[in-house]
Amino acid sequence: MKIWKPYLLMAASVALVLGSTACQTAQRPATLLPAGISAAPAIHPTPAPAPQSTADGATVANAQTQVNAKPDPVPKLIAQVEQEYKIGEENYQAGHLEAAKENFDRAFNLLLGSSSDVRSDARLEQEFDRVLDGVNGLELQALQQGDGFTEQKSEPAPIDEANEATLPIDPNVKAKAAAEVAATHSDLPLMMTDPVAGYISYFSTRGRGTLERALARSGLYHDMIQRVLKQEGIPQDLIYLAQAESGFHPLALSHAGARGMWQFMASRAKGYGLERDWWVDERQDPEKSTRAAAHHLKDLYNEFGDWYLAMAAYNSGPGTVQSAVKRTGYADYWELYKRNVLPKETRNYVPIILAVTIMAKNPEQYGLDKVVTEKPVAYDALEIDYPVDLRLVAECVDASASTVQDLNPSLLRLTTPKDREFELHLPAGTKDRYLTAVAAIPPDMRVWWRYHKVAPGDTLASVARAFHTSRQTIVQANNLDGDENLRAESELIIPVAPGKHAADEVASYSRRATSYKVRKGDTVQTVADNFAVPPAMVRRWNHLKGDSVNGRRVLYIHLPVAPDTSENRQASTPKPKSKNHLQTSTAKSAVRHKVQRGETLDSIAKSHNTTVDALKETNGNLANLRPGMILVISSPAR
Repeated sequence: MKIWKPYLLMAASVALVLGSTACQTAQRPATLLPAGISAAPAIHPTPAPAPQSTADGATVANAQTQVNAKPDPVPKLIAQVEQEYKIGEENYQAGHLEAAKENFDRAFNLLLGSSSDVRSDARLEQEFDRVLDGVNGLELQALQQGDGFTEQKSEPAPIDEANEATLPIDPNVKAKAAAEVAATHSDLPLMMTDPVAGYISYFSTRGRGTLERALARSGLYHDMIQRVLKQEGIPQDLIYLAQAESGFHPLALSHAGARGMWQFMASRAKGYGLERDWWVDERQDPEKSTRAAAHHLKDLYNEFGDWYLAMAAYNSGPGTVQSAVKRTGYADYWELYKRNVLPKETRNYVPIILAVTIMAKNPEQYGLDKVVTEKPVAYDALEIDYPVDLRLVAECVDASASTVQDLNPSLLRLTTPKDREFELHLPAGTKDRYLTAVAAIPPDMRVWWRYHKVAPGDTLASVARAFHTSRQTIVQANNLDGDENLRAESELIIPVAPGKHAADEVASYSRRATSYKVRKGDTVQTVADNFAVPPAMVRRWNHLKGDSVNGRRVLYIHLPVAPDTSENRQASTPKPKSKNHLQTSTAKSAVRHKVQRGETLDSIAKSHNTTVDALKETNGNLANLRPGMILVISSPAR
């Protein structure tokens, strides 16, 4: 099977992760391989090299040396790996994906856990590559069936919705705003123009909910952002750039693939020291991304000598703005705007930020003074050098897994990195409790073992069944006397065998595609990187071959979604048949709405007397609206 090399590299990370993330799915009775597609090629052990001989035919090693030499462990190891792979392939073809993953996990763990370095022995290296090729082919088939890997759930970037808005100019709004600008103190230059007035009208009406939610979230990061901007010597009011871009959401994802509060593209993030790998995306780290954004904005101001041009370059890249300046001879943003030599998104970008700044700095005039800002969330920071499952972390400190995930937004998965240090954030005041609790778990089992708080009615047998382990194992790990009666609220260490988690979460792909406008220099690989999806899937969704996107104006991307989103629940939940259920379900009625050009989630929600959150819950967490898209609108029955 021919595997494209960049995806193979990504798949290597996948393979290494499989042994530590415990991503499992329920067994599926249907055959996973689509008709007409054969399984990955069979893998055969590498034969041991024949003994070398001298010119006269005598064997190099003498008989005594052969007697004293230790047995070569490599052939036996390869045979074990082959056996695990073969069983995994059989399970896969039988539709038992969970069991197949466990076999593949063990195959890789056998290789990686051996006393010999895989890359220092040609036979082991060749075996690793062959197993990787085989699993890679099967994994691609699994992805087609909706299976994947745990990812943090992204939020749509508010800037996308604002960019699609139509902007009628209200002369009264413009006149009122002009007077406020004159009286507003800001360390950014503020100007009132028709585009700015148009966005003030937008955020006062259809976009009001977006603005209010962003203002409420601003309290979480306001002090940190102001501190960093001050340390870097740039205007404090550039905080409103983050408000306009992401609504202060660390997991914001734009239709172009920009991520985080400051909406960095992958290549720009790398240039400013933000790391991205299988485990972590530091574009989603609030403080690190703020520091990087401050450095970038300072560099752009030093290049252009003007904050409006610097903001425009932040959006579309300095090369785009430099080209516009050279073509026109004007190093003035509004002149470039008037001459229509900037991309549409960039023409809108500065007016959006100015409108948000003016309104946020004059809350009473715009009815925003009643918005209650959220408080910063305090946390304890701990440097760790071992992988640990966030669900175990949560159990150690008696918190929810979602709380721990929120404190660590840069983590893409439910497991911390296995090959480097990571600063783990814990709920404030729980550091010592965590250290005490996790010390009881062997370091190499911290992605598998669990803590369980005993509930009334729990028995050793019921707990063992729930975690797919044995009663005796729990007894031994907790030094129990074997009594079935457990004290409620007490905590048990649950030794879970690798690959035996009962209900691990996996990610799948949204059935609704997000449209991405192709930009100069894009490739399949860069687009895949920005959206955190495999390049092979980008090619499959868009019927592409190779890495080129030449001739394509738009690509369609199915974003990773968490398994418990409403979209997946609707797909997996059977329709009710009982009369009682049908009677209950009529408590709500549903209508279908065809999205029109210029509509936004906020405008649709208001027209149907519902909320944006309700739309997202019913239709999946939409990253971008497209004209013609059908939304299901649920509303209380009248």
